[in-house]
Amino acid sequence: MGFFYRKSIGISNRLSRSVGCLLVLAALSASIPVSSAVFGGDVNPNVFGVDDPRSKDLPKMMSTDAKRRMQEASTRESKSFAAVATREQWEKYRDVRIRALRDSLGQFPAAPKDLPIKVTRQLDGDGFVIRNIVFESRPGWWVTANLYLPVRPPAKMPGILISHSHHTSKTHGELQDMGMTWARAGVAVLVPDHFGHGERRIHEFRTEKDFAKPFRAGRQDYYFRYNSNLQKTADGQSLMSWMVSDLMRCVDVLLQQLTIDKSRILLFGAVAGGGDPAGVTAALDERIACVAPFNFGGWQPESSALENPDRDFAWFGDGYWESTRGLRNGARDGFAHFVIVGSVAPRKAIHAHEFDWDAKTDPSWARLQKIFGFYGANDSLRVAHGSGTVRESGPGNTHCTHIGAVHRAMIYPALKDWFGMQIPVEYSKRRPAEDLLCWKPELGKSVNSPTVNGVGVVKTPPHDRATMRKAWTKLLGDIEPPTKPVVTESKTEEVTNGTLVRFAIEIESGIVVPGLLLFPKNAKGKLPVVVMIAQGGKAGFLNQRGESITAFLDAGLAVCLPDVRGTGETQPGTSASRGSSRTTISQINLMLGQPVIGAQLRDVRAVIRWLQNHVRIDGQRMGVWGDSFAQVNAKGALLAVPLDAGDFPHIAEPNGDLLALLAALIEDKVKAVYTRGGLRGGLGNYIYVPHEAVVPGATQSDIGGDALAALASNSKRDALVNSLNQSVTLEPMPLADAAKWVMGKLK
Repeated sequence: MGFFYRKSIGISNRLSRSVGCLLVLAALSASIPVSSAVFGGDVNPNVFGVDDPRSKDLPKMMSTDAKRRMQEASTRESKSFAAVATREQWEKYRDVRIRALRDSLGQFPAAPKDLPIKVTRQLDGDGFVIRNIVFESRPGWWVTANLYLPVRPPAKMPGILISHSHHTSKTHGELQDMGMTWARAGVAVLVPDHFGHGERRIHEFRTEKDFAKPFRAGRQDYYFRYNSNLQKTADGQSLMSWMVSDLMRCVDVLLQQLTIDKSRILLFGAVAGGGDPAGVTAALDERIACVAPFNFGGWQPESSALENPDRDFAWFGDGYWESTRGLRNGARDGFAHFVIVGSVAPRKAIHAHEFDWDAKTDPSWARLQKIFGFYGANDSLRVAHGSGTVRESGPGNTHCTHIGAVHRAMIYPALKDWFGMQIPVEYSKRRPAEDLLCWKPELGKSVNSPTVNGVGVVKTPPHDRATMRKAWTKLLGDIEPPTKPVVTESKTEEVTNGTLVRFAIEIESGIVVPGLLLFPKNAKGKLPVVVMIAQGGKAGFLNQRGESITAFLDAGLAVCLPDVRGTGETQPGTSASRGSSRTTISQINLMLGQPVIGAQLRDVRAVIRWLQNHVRIDGQRMGVWGDSFAQVNAKGALLAVPLDAGDFPHIAEPNGDLLALLAALIEDKVKAVYTRGGLRGGLGNYIYVPHEAVVPGATQSDIGGDALAALASNSKRDALVNSLNQSVTLEPMPLADAAKWVMGKLK
């Protein structure tokens, strides 16, 4: 966690400042041979020369841009919060941001009027009982949970809800200790499985015996949070929204218990990924009287003292693949984590930390104190923490799986002062995990709706152009190209089959689209043009689509090969895996309020607009070719694998397809669209597509692009794949024939 910010290296302003030097550097690029079927191996695809420092800056371009914008958001919100001086100003500031938080999570199901609870087993203990229960949090979706109750409930019984960490599910010993200890002290304690964990897991790998090769069985629920979030994101929701919704229904369960005290419902979020949903739930559900969200709201185990925390502290979390740590739109809309936790004031909050904590180095502490001070409720904010550091092990370093005994010892006095709850005597007589399992065969085959194990159903929207434009523009954010971009072109180079011009378009400060513009030899007049886009960029086209490029040039068409941000020469890495730089950058861009593909579409449109006004291009005859060079997974390949398995399945690259279709949707002068390797269908439990390929809410506008392609007869999609990156269509047409099809549309 935090790796992106600590490890990223700043890109120099030289990238945007000195594109004018392109003319000199083009000669250097041209002198380096790269194998190319169309140009006989004599063309280098790069725009900047190998000795030019900008060639090293380009792969860092997106990470530097993301870091800069995060710093700008942090500085903006720090300044805005510093100006808050009264309770009224705070509540106005808070309400706007918590409403934005709520909107970012997606549609919540309506709270049920009646929430039936099925008790599948009761276990007797020393002064307590454990009820294994199941209930529907939403139609067809079941929550499995352990309910710890005192044998003799007091007349007014507090209720504690525990949001477990990403390490394990509800059966872990620390969770049992808390349930038994508090139940013996007269408290109802509910410990549910989060979605994707324990009995609600969406994978097949419970033990080491479940897969032939080595993997970490105990980490799969955690790793599959990545897949769970992509599933929910495609539907315009999020893993966080499902967790929060489930925790709200858990509050309903507690409130159904006899003698429950509605004014004493407490929510504890465990150290690793349990505090995040706890903090958000408490912000959105005023029935929660107290929240203790460990490692959320401020100082993190990986944090360090900063010279300028207003700018550089991770106020909105960071771009980790575990999406609950960096909430979508958080940086754009200002719902910093301290704002989320502070919004519970004047209710009770415990600023809770797994390891050592110092008020002087935690920049969020003063802000939380300021918020609670507006209500004269400074004592409603307490601290609990351990000792040592996440980087060390052994005595003195209070690693725990959920909430350890040393941390609970600091919580007990606050609960006594606030709620009259006597400090309990710790009790631990742990049961085998099997005793705490809740699901019974007679209830069905799975705790989840069967649709979770298959490919989701795509919602087909109206197919009229205006409706689709509106829907996609809402999903993609700012897609308008710059009106007067800075464009630099090199001198013309002679190459096999034609001539070549290298260009660079500055889309915005620090973001440059490098590309190649190819013309047929001895071409006269204005020419039709085909813009070719893929994750592999211009190098991929030169190496793998030479036949089509040759066909275009021989027929008198120009060819444009741009590397839009994050592709080709500008891609931050070749891997699209869960822990890759691409995933980090994609997640941060969602925090900043726009999916990567929205910004890429802005780049594509800038290229198209430039070409429309080019002296050698016929702006009325333009085609777009979206492609993928990714290897597909064979039909018989083993694709249900752990997420840390070796020989991981191939990951699709469907963004070229979607960008081409979107360009045709928005730009009226695009007369032909041909694509390869696009996505068809929804997302199952095993997902082999890049993080940035899943646009939030895209099923509402067709995640796979079928509805986009159906808008006009000028589009053809070949070699489509599903989310497992397996072919779902017939053999694609030969490349030369595909080129002829495009040419026929541009006559």
